Amino acid sequence: MAAQTLSSPPNPSWSHDVFLSFSGEHTRKNFIDHLYGALKQAGIHTFRDEDELPRGEHISSEQINAIQGSRIYIVVFSKDYASSSWCLDELVEIVHC
Repeated sequence: MAAQTLSSPPNPSWSHDVFLSFSGEHTRKNFIDHLYGALKQAGIHTFRDEDELPRGEHISSEQINAIQGSRIYIVVFSKDYASSSWCLDELVEIVHC
């Protein structure tokens, strides 16, 4: 029997392999930095908002495009996540996708 692969065929419409959704400076400067670094080192093109977009009050169309153009989503729930309307808007779009 031939071995099966869990990966999907490449999709040229994907702009990122992974989209990271998280909240909080403490999370950003510790866990997310380590996770992002490991993904980058493995050659996984990862979207992290501080690298791609300026911060704002509301999720931007560019952020929505990044979510829609990502293959995988990693949502890091922290104590501040649900307090952020930005993160909740991201999560709604992630669930929609």
